[in-house]
Amino acid sequence: MSEPITPSAEPVPTTLSAEVETRLAGDLKSGRLAEIIAEIAEQASDVIRGFWHAGVVAEVKADDSPVTEADRAAERLILQKLEAEWPGVQTIAEEQACDQGLPSVGEGWFWLIDPLDGTRGFVAGREAFTVNIALVRNRHVVAGAVVAPATRTTWRSGPETGGAYRRHGQGPWQAIHVRQRPADPVALVSHSLTDEEAERLIRRHGCTRWQALDSSLKLCLIAEGRFDAYPRTGPTSEWDIAAGHGVLQAAGGRVITEDGNTLLYAKPGFGNGAFVALGG
Repeated sequence: MSEPITPSAEPVPTTLSAEVETRLAGDLKSGRLAEIIAEIAEQASDVIRGFWHAGVVAEVKADDSPVTEADRAAERLILQKLEAEWPGVQTIAEEQACDQGLPSVGEGWFWLIDPLDGTRGFVAGREAFTVNIALVRNRHVVAGAVVAPATRTTWRSGPETGGAYRRHGQGPWQAIHVRQRPADPVALVSHSLTDEEAERLIRRHGCTRWQALDSSLKLCLIAEGRFDAYPRTGPTSEWDIAAGHGVLQAAGGRVITEDGNTLLYAKPGFGNGAFVALGG
């Protein structure tokens, strides 16, 4: 997960037409929007797999995080598809933000996109990298889709009323839900933590065991009831977790800040402070 990008530009947010806003709200309510963004993320996943294990070389960005042509190609596809479906909706995408600076957003709708979360693992040939698309409205994430290209697994939110789903390849969607917290809850943590730091962090949140994993997969695995918590203290960007937050929330979980409030978006610099993702 990347560190927040320092704002370097403030373009005026795009004005959304009443027609598109009505369509966006209707598609969100029906669940059509979540299905479409899942399909777009799967198409971006296909693009990324073409680079995987192909000797892709990472460049180092200004924030010291890596980027590859796979990141850029996937992001271009996502931006084009979203604009074609819902024209004029503000987009905050990781590589776009690095190249052009972070725009300002007000109350309203915008996309948060991380075309390839877990780039270091992707370059190293590991499987825990993801494609992430989320929709935010009035600072709350309202829909999300995450794809793991290596395993061809997709997670998404459902209609606005709730429900989350997972599928493998082009198979049928299956409903998922967080599990009731067991007597010995298990946490997921970032690979960047030392064993000592991980132990201290999981005890703070009442967990007895932990496993390290890259990318937004942590949020999705909690959503499908395999783990119970993901505590994070180090810096992350909003696009790192928004899509997974959308899936987890739809599956009955939550992402909260240290003061116990729901994590909100469109914060200054689009950076997150400490948070914990929780299942049941």
